Parts: sequence; structure tokens; C-alpha cells
Amino acid sequence: MDHDRIYKGRMSRRDFIWLMGVASAGAVLPGCATDPVTGKKTLVGLSEEQEVSLDKQQSPHQFSSDYGASQDDRLNRYVQDVGAGIWSRSHRPSMPYSARALNANYVNAYTFPGGSMAATRGILLELQNEDELAALMGHEIGHVNARHAAERAGKSILAQGGLVLASVAVAGKQQYQPIVQLAGQLGASAMLAKYSRDNEREADALGMDYMVKSGYNPDGMVSLMGMLQNKSKSKPGLLETMFASHPMSDERYQTAVQRAGKQYAGERGRTLRRERYLDNTAALRQLRPAVTAMQQGESLLAKDQPAQAETHFGQALGLAPGDYAANVLMAKAKLAQKKEREAETYLSQARAIYPSEGQALQLSGVAKLALGQADAALQFFGAYDQRLPGNPNTTFLKGVAYEHMQDRKRAAEHYYRYAQQAGSGREAQYAVSRLKEWGYVKK
Repeated sequence: MDHDRIYKGRMSRRDFIWLMGVASAGAVLPGCATDPVTGKKTLVGLSEEQEVSLDKQQSPHQFSSDYGASQDDRLNRYVQDVGAGIWSRSHRPSMPYSARALNANYVNAYTFPGGSMAATRGILLELQNEDELAALMGHEIGHVNARHAAERAGKSILAQGGLVLASVAVAGKQQYQPIVQLAGQLGASAMLAKYSRDNEREADALGMDYMVKSGYNPDGMVSLMGMLQNKSKSKPGLLETMFASHPMSDERYQTAVQRAGKQYAGERGRTLRRERYLDNTAALRQLRPAVTAMQQGESLLAKDQPAQAETHFGQALGLAPGDYAANVLMAKAKLAQKKEREAETYLSQARAIYPSEGQALQLSGVAKLALGQADAALQFFGAYDQRLPGNPNTTFLKGVAYEHMQDRKRAAEHYYRYAQQAGSGREAQYAVSRLKEWGYVKK
């Protein structure tokens, strides 16, 4: 990003797309603890209290980046109820679990270390019965019970050689520590990073055990794995994000087949709960054509083809004009073409459709920045902060807004806070570079 363009309030399309990405996105010490599954001592990077605390801090922002929980109350209650029946029979039944369906269109499911889990409507549309949903939820609950996120944090800290501290001299000769991230400080993207194949195998085994104990047919796990395998071959792009965090393999599918046929052979006669699943997902399935159109549009948007993507989002809105994600996605396509005024119309509709959701507020602020209306942008960023406090991206965007207003002091305050929170990445590099250029940090 060209610093002078930002300071003078003139952004290129590339600058603007970068900030739009910021708006759409989402310190611990290692120690030993007892693995609740194996009973053995294991190196972990988070205590149980830290797992829960970081979950509460990070999960709302990730859910918002996936367009929030579905407004289909029946669907959300259903996903929660299925999850509750499984986690109550897990090794850690007292964790503060919760489950919801998300408005995201891509195929994925994930969980945070404290038990906040989600399934996108993209994957829910691919499932055929409740047993497959139970398998999906069981697998995610397996990750929580085996403490995979905590263990990964511990290994990451060791790999980085412990805490990385940096002292910087700030104008006025005051000393602040640190401006560089503490190693192991986890954001949503870190906690949802790729699990190892061993992690996946363990979660598969735990998930099947939990779902069978909850009364489901183990073939639900087999057919879930089969669906994922088939989609990976026929529509690999649709599962790209899921496989990035949950690596899939033929071996996992074959292991599920063998485990169901041997270890749980006696439970394979259970009736698959197809009707219950169809009843509770009826409203979602009516949206399938619109979701498919959005998936096609998002694929084009990811390839930097916003004009072509706009056509598909228009089709989705023609089928589901009141869909929050469709309106936000159309706004993104407009913003990527620097059609800010047109984008504002869709963002206004999105805010009216889903007043409690935050992403449309963030993007509205970015649109105002592009229009040179920094004061209005700050109002939207402030409104987002009230809905979803604690997102460092908001701090960064506020810094950009103050820089647009040529208020270096307030811009520097926000850039400094962001650098403390985020520590690394393109935005942090930009923030630190501005602090140096303005003399707030020694070069």
C-alpha cells in the first residue's frame, strides 16, 4: 500500500480490496496437562481456562466473517440439540459447548478449543441424514476433547523458542513492551489452522465413538467421509477451506469403513434418521439454488473477477432477496469494482435484514473510507465495536480512518494498539512502518 495515498485519502483499487479483506476476516505459555482422552501427561499451550477464554474472545469474530449464525431458528436449535446429545457423552462433558449453523456457503465445519462449533449451510446442504450430522459434530467434539488446539499451541511456542519480546522507543522516550507479538498469541486463524493427520485420525475415532454412544448408526461417519471424498474429486474448490484445516485421505475413509464393520458392527442396524434431518433443514434446502449461485460467485470473486461474480450474486438475490449473505456478497463485488454508492445500497439492506450481525457494519465503514468520508467510517467501525468488541482489525481500520483525516496522533495510537494485538502480518507491518515514519518509534 502506498502510504502517501492513504494519508491524502486517495486509495487505489488494490489498496481498497486489501482493506475490504481486513473487514471481512477474523499470550500463552506451554505447560503439561493430563490428556482427558488418554489420561497421559501431554505438552499443551493452553490451560482449560485459557481455552475457554480465547474461544469466547475469538469465535464471535470468526462466526461473523462467515456471515453470522443462520436466522433460521429451527435449524440452529436442531444443530445445537444434535451436538448436545453427543458432547454430553464425551470425555469433557462440562465444557461450555455450543453449536450453530452459519450463513457461509462454502463446505466446512470447525470448532474452537472451548467448544464453540459451527457447520456452514454449505456442508449442511450436502448431508443426507442426522447420523451424518452427528458424525460431523462428533468429529469436531473429538478435537475439543483431545485438546488438539492447545497441544498445537504448545508445540508452536517450543518451535519459536519461547516468548519473543521487542522493546521499542516511542516519542517522549517512554518504553512500551511489546510491539511485536508474543509467540503463541492465538487469533482465530491460528486456532483453526490445519490439524495433523494424527489429530484427524483421533478425532474420527472419538467422533464415531461419541455418536454411537448417542444412539446413531456408525455408517453416518462412513457416508460423511464418502461424501467428502466424492466432492474432493468432483468439486475440489468447494472443499478447499475444509481440507486446508481438516486434511482428508482415502485412508481415513477406509478406516471408518473398517471401524464401523468391526468395532461397531452391532450398531449398524440402527435406522438412519433421514426424515428428522429433512424436516429440520427444509427451509435451508429451499435456498439451495441461491446458495449454489453464491458459491459460483464467490469462486469468481476469489479469482478477482468481480464483474462476473456480480452476475451470480444477482441470481442469488433474485431467488432470495432477503438473504443477508447474498446482499453482503453483492456489496463486496460492487466494492471490488469501486462502485461504492451501489455497494452502500446492498449493505444498507444487509444491516436491515440482520441488525445484530457485524460484517455489514465493517464493510460499510470501508465503503465510507473509499468515498472519503472518514467521520462516517468511524461511526460504522464504532458500531461494529459495540456489537463485537475485541476485534483488532477494527482497531487497524480506525487507524486508517484517522490517517485519512490527517490526525496522526490518533492514527498512531490505533496503529500501536493494533501492532500490540496482532504482532505480525501485512497490516502490522504497515502500522509499525507508519509509527516509524511519523517518529513515534525509532527506526
